[in-house]
Amino acid sequence: MNEVQLNRMRGGNGFIAALDQSGGSTPKALKLYGIEESQYHNDDEMFELVHEMRTRIITSTAFTSEHILAAILFENTMDRKMEGKFTADYLLEEKGILPILKVDKGLAPEAEGVQVMKPIPDLNHLLDRAKERHIFGTKMRSVIKLANEEGIREIVDQQFGIGIQIARSGLVPILEPEVDIHSPEKEKAEKILKRELLRHLDKVPADMRLMFKLTLPTKNGYYSELLEDPKVVRVVALSGGYSRSEANALLAKNPGVIASFSRALTQGLSFHQTQEEFDKMLSESIREIFEASMA
Repeated sequence: MNEVQLNRMRGGNGFIAALDQSGGSTPKALKLYGIEESQYHNDDEMFELVHEMRTRIITSTAFTSEHILAAILFENTMDRKMEGKFTADYLLEEKGILPILKVDKGLAPEAEGVQVMKPIPDLNHLLDRAKERHIFGTKMRSVIKLANEEGIREIVDQQFGIGIQIARSGLVPILEPEVDIHSPEKEKAEKILKRELLRHLDKVPADMRLMFKLTLPTKNGYYSELLEDPKVVRVVALSGGYSRSEANALLAKNPGVIASFSRALTQGLSFHQTQEEFDKMLSESIREIFEASMA
């Protein structure tokens, strides 16, 4: 674990840019960017287009360490280059921004009101490759649909089990048990989730470091107890389908929590914009999210 990078993540001002759309979410991300499915014919062409989009974002003059602490990457992005450098190296060396890798392989079908992660085959090999690519940490997502105690317990068990494996490899894991913002039992699910997170966190060895990426809670400041634990490097919030203005307004009511937005970050960006228009829109988005994160 790089202590300089760890201290920057723990105490630095800024937020995390989530640029890790994978196979299932990539067509939607491209469509929002102004690229229709008819404009590509297979996965290779699709991933090339989304890499061009991510490259345009990361290499933009608006995308700087003044406001951004880290960027979450898809595995395909980690293995690609930007301006002649592997993406993580470009982030670190040219931007001073920490690279984080999405390691999950998507969601299993819903059962007991939740979607756990699919198995992650060869995780140790992936972690070794991540370290070779100078990755700082990882991220993995599960989804909670209903306030089912057994389902939520299963999600948290899985997140911590894999998270501890990742932490032992020397990377900092981000655990992401997302609560669906449209759940009819959102607040009740958050209550069960927090109880399970605190129960597991209490058992984590004192020298381990991890992070949480959580849905913006129904009750403001609801996850403040997690922020107080020295094993927790940072608590970050996902936008979860909220618009940027909605997500920012909710985030500002949760002191100590910073953004890790995806759709809310790229909202308004378009393939058809001139570079000047693109940079201006991205700059405004970054500034607004930064201000909400630092509120």
